Amino acid sequence: MSNGPILRVVNVSKRFGGEKEVIALSNFSFDAQVGEFISVIGPSGCGKSTLFNIIGGFIKDFEGSVLLDGKDKIERRAIGAVFQEESTFPWRTTLQNVAFPLEAAGMPKKERLERARSFIKLVGLAGFEDSYPSELSGGMRQRTAIARTLAFDPKILLMDEPFASLDEQTRLLLGDKVLQIQQELKQTTLLITHNITEAVQLSDRVLVMTYRPGRLKRIVQIDLPRPRSSEIVSSQRFGELVGRIWNDLREEASKGMIEREAFAG
Repeated sequence: MSNGPILRVVNVSKRFGGEKEVIALSNFSFDAQVGEFISVIGPSGCGKSTLFNIIGGFIKDFEGSVLLDGKDKIERRAIGAVFQEESTFPWRTTLQNVAFPLEAAGMPKKERLERARSFIKLVGLAGFEDSYPSELSGGMRQRTAIARTLAFDPKILLMDEPFASLDEQTRLLLGDKVLQIQQELKQTTLLITHNITEAVQLSDRVLVMTYRPGRLKRIVQIDLPRPRSSEIVSSQRFGELVGRIWNDLREEASKGMIEREAFAG
């Protein structure tokens, strides 16, 4: 692999047809370095999920290019995704859930169970290998989903609002666990979130998007020291960064509100 960025998104645009054409993304570009944690934040309807679906290979029809290690032919297993929706299989234990993609790939049973156990330990669920999802909290189920995705050793981890259904305290504590995992694995990670605190807590950089069509409004460098934990949220610099992002986000969200009110009227 070259010393350049692991991921390049170059002038990506996406239109959706129908009665009224919608331009979801317009000339969106950014690079991600190996081991970098980038959050994408923007008002509702700005195209965040469309961007991730393009990077993840779920949307094929778009303008521009997405390059992984300089190549536009991206193997599906190179991109791992964790979503907001419940994704654990209720009839499988934690161990069986985490081992599932390895089983589907044909990995021998002994090897896949050993690998699954190591990632269960990594996400802090050792002792819950034989538990079913109904016996776990929402945060524990999301950790199971993260372990399952990471077990497949993706080059890029995409997380689309994975903690949105959790209470604020659980989100902060789970953020600490995600930071620990990301630093230990040097995992290149992209996170969609509406939560500015979460974005600043976790990220090296935050990409702020405009209201539709989604463009890159600003890149905010998060110059907080690492290793980092949720304790950082009480620092003055943390508050300054949150305030800067909120000013941009408020401006774009106001545009969306005006548009929706005009449409409703």
